Amino acid sequence: MAHSKDSNPALSAREELTLKVAKEIVVKFIEVGRLSPASFPETFKMVIDTVRHSLEE
Repeated sequence: MAHSKDSNPALSAREELTLKVAKEIVVKFIEVGRLSPASFPETFKMVIDTVRHSLEE
């Protein structure tokens, strides 16, 4: 089922940047063999929480 852009609220620029940074970190961990794609969901949550916390400081 396709989602229209109108059904999802727009992300703030800060949240979009947070998501992009977290994704790049996790992808790099996968590329260098420190992380398997199977553990992506749990690791992504930890990384994004850390990035958010860092931005709050």
